[in-house]
Amino acid sequence: MIPQLDVIGIIVTDMAASLAFYRHLGINFPPGCENQPHVQTTLSNGLKLALDTDSITRAFHAEWRTPPRDAGRIVIAFRCADPLHVDSVYASLVSAGYYGELDPHDAFWGHRYAIVQDPDGNRVDLYAGLDRKVSG
Repeated sequence: MIPQLDVIGIIVTDMAASLAFYRHLGINFPPGCENQPHVQTTLSNGLKLALDTDSITRAFHAEWRTPPRDAGRIVIAFRCADPLHVDSVYASLVSAGYYGELDPHDAFWGHRYAIVQDPDGNRVDLYAGLDRKVSG
């Protein structure tokens, strides 16, 4: 199986303003989530759109800082078949010379998770659900 594009993530500075903008475009986000650090919805084509503030990103990647406004703030996420697939795809990309931003690990939200960068420095997440519950 090849990894499947599953999530497009946008790093936002003002969650409420971003929600208002995307709702104006007809995207339905859950009501009352304006103060949340992470908000996600599934679009009609099955693709997920996630909005994240830098506070949620720092919760699992302490060295991470919000990119400047003129830098890439889009994140795409590829769903892998299983946790071992995350590890193998990450290793393959890093061995091919791509920058591994965050090594594969079992994240507190229940995914095997890793981050690589594309040649332009855009963040590409790799993930798969864990078979076991992870506490964090």
